[in-house]
Amino acid sequence: MLNLSYEYKLSTTKIQIEQIEHTLGVCRSIWNFALRERMDWSNSRKSRINSCSIQREYIIPADTPYPNYHVQAKALTKARKENPTLASVNAQVEQQVLRTLERAFLDRERKGLGYPRFKKHSRMRSFVFPQMLKNCIDGNRIKLPQLGWVKFRQSRPIPNGFVVKQARIVRKATGYFVVLSLQSDVDIPQPLPHGHPKGIDIGFISAVVTSDNESIPRPRFLNKYSRELKRLQRMLKKKQKGSCGWKKLQKRIARLHFQTTCHRKDYHFKLSHHLVKDAGMIFVEDINFRMWQRSFLSRSSADFGFGQFVNILEWVAFRTDTYFSKVDHRFTSQECPECGARTGKKDLRERVHECPECGYITGRDHASALVVRNRGLDLVAVGQPVPKKASRDGRNGGEFTRLVTNL
Repeated sequence: MLNLSYEYKLSTTKIQIEQIEHTLGVCRSIWNFALRERMDWSNSRKSRINSCSIQREYIIPADTPYPNYHVQAKALTKARKENPTLASVNAQVEQQVLRTLERAFLDRERKGLGYPRFKKHSRMRSFVFPQMLKNCIDGNRIKLPQLGWVKFRQSRPIPNGFVVKQARIVRKATGYFVVLSLQSDVDIPQPLPHGHPKGIDIGFISAVVTSDNESIPRPRFLNKYSRELKRLQRMLKKKQKGSCGWKKLQKRIARLHFQTTCHRKDYHFKLSHHLVKDAGMIFVEDINFRMWQRSFLSRSSADFGFGQFVNILEWVAFRTDTYFSKVDHRFTSQECPECGARTGKKDLRERVHECPECGYITGRDHASALVVRNRGLDLVAVGQPVPKKASRDGRNGGEFTRLVTNL
């Protein structure tokens, strides 16, 4: 079973926009009500048995069951018969809101997080149609429940053999989009180790340094719009919150952030295709990039989007039949790729690796990429002879090359 997600921009009419906004408003009210109900039930079980709060106290009968998805979905069915506003929206769309809230609470218990947030008007941005008709697409039109036939910009054709299982309507800064979940009854195995291995070291000075001694600088996506963003944010600070001028500035700022996001994602896809072009195996470090967001380099980490890049690289490797694997990231900068000796902790200002045991000298990031490649080769059984050590005769080296992009 193969699942794909294709995103298209909708060309909606005024009536369809009103219906979408009405659906988002109803979904937001259901989310907030269901979340408040769960929080009240939990807080009512935290009160002391011998005293009550002076200010307020949650009083819910002891035999009241926990409002999970099944309890709230049953209550929603009864409420739809009495409330015409709830009945004006597709029932499956409203049930998907409760399912999303159920998943959020399961993640809260598993990861030890806090309560989910209440949704204001700008935070509820999407809703899902979980079931679609078989012939719901006709050329550049798609038939959606309650919305009817909606035109969309068919930027790429839907592949043959795939069926549309569900559709998600998303509101973004530049308009409304539909994300189609496609499914096909084919089973594609994961790529097997083969061909030329390539280790990748990810960093802040150079975004990517490969074991083939190719260095790609880190682009600054926010620098292109930083001056304009600062100017608009200064203007926004002087506006009255909720006014028409405040809303217009909010939309302009959102468009700039959306353009930055699109440029970053496009660059990640181009860079991923460039890396897998002459490689049969790709090895990267298994790093928790969320911890990078909490350091003093959080702005630089968020600007490049290292986590998104690794996910896109894994997907591109799967599409191009390239083996992809993650290896242990610990001590990659302290290990010599030639003899395997530990050279000790290096300061960030030391950009050259010089092994005291064997005398091997190369760039620090290049040495880390070679260590990543060697660790990856130790984890797989290669069917053809592949060199495991970095040779000094220049076959694995070469001059540093740069990936030039117009950002």
